[in-house]
Amino acid sequence: MSQFHELINRNTPTLVDFYADWCAPCRLMPPILKDVKNELGEQVNVLKVDVEKNRKAASKYDIRSIPTLLIFKNGKVMWRKTGVAQAHEITKAVKKMS
Repeated sequence: MSQFHELINRNTPTLVDFYADWCAPCRLMPPILKDVKNELGEQVNVLKVDVEKNRKAASKYDIRSIPTLLIFKNGKVMWRKTGVAQAHEITKAVKKMS
């Protein structure tokens, strides 16, 4: 989790996907996240956090349903979406922070 804390405290937006392996909607997110990263490149960091293995982080950020996406900048949650998000929606949110 040290990588998690390092990334979310950066000035570059960090998109965090809270998921679980057993979650069917969560399985839809990897290609969407890949599209976002391909479009934005160095403008965004992308990180996946398994809620089963990282219960403290899930609790700290009040993750009650998955997938839940958070965008952090300088350690603060700047955007939150529960459920499957589309690439254009995520990209738009990140660009607002640049």
